[in-house]
Amino acid sequence: MKNTKTIYKTVLTIAGSDSGGCAGIQADIKSISANGAFATTAITAITSQNTVGVNSIYPIPSSEIKNQIVAVLSDINIGAIKIGMLQSAEIIEAVLETLEAYKDLPIVLDPVMVASSGHNLLDNSALEALKLLLPMATLITPNLPEAQVLLNIDVISPENMPEIAEEIGKTYKTSVLLKGGHIENSKTLVDVLYNYQTNTLHNFSKTQVNTKNTHGTGCTLSSAIATHLALGNKLKDAVQKGITYTHQAIVAGKRKELGKGNGPVDHFYKLY
Repeated sequence: MKNTKTIYKTVLTIAGSDSGGCAGIQADIKSISANGAFATTAITAITSQNTVGVNSIYPIPSSEIKNQIVAVLSDINIGAIKIGMLQSAEIIEAVLETLEAYKDLPIVLDPVMVASSGHNLLDNSALEALKLLLPMATLITPNLPEAQVLLNIDVISPENMPEIAEEIGKTYKTSVLLKGGHIENSKTLVDVLYNYQTNTLHNFSKTQVNTKNTHGTGCTLSSAIATHLALGNKLKDAVQKGITYTHQAIVAGKRKELGKGNGPVDHFYKLY
């Protein structure tokens, strides 16, 4: 009998570690695994955090971040890359330099720039460096505050989200999933995909879920999309599957509790 082996479909996530397990690398690994791929990692920072907040951040030296990326990509057949928060211009430039040789891989970049409190997480030098990285991505997944920073505008409404998504895409030469989760007082939320390659717009609607357990939602979504790209899906289908998975994980997580603050989504709701 012939011995045939199945090769893993694999995703590399480049992001920070969350000691509370709700977001960052930990959420990425869970999301990638739950959506059917094998997760590999390059850790950019170690954070001391829980469901209440972040206590401290210890950045990994940029040389060691590069070493992690090269170690994975030189050995393992990676199907897609997910990039999360990159804390400094030095780290962003290191990631950009290292990935230059892997431009053909699908890259989903979650441009984490604005905290839920509204404070900017990147200084000007880091923001300018990030803008140079965006065109390398297959897809970026900004929320509304991040979109405001990328275009230096003050207000985004549900009505002009398609226009904003297209403007970001054409400005940074990449496809854009503009997430509508920050729209207030709406029973229905809409995410808008602008496909830069086909110059088309697509809307994805979902019901607003009344829950505080949304810590790590952006990490979960971007990792799920990267996974479905690694599995061979076209961009629109990968986005649809990622949104559906994340929404269902939020619904399932609503019924659970972890810690005293904002808990996670239920990444493995399909198992029980």
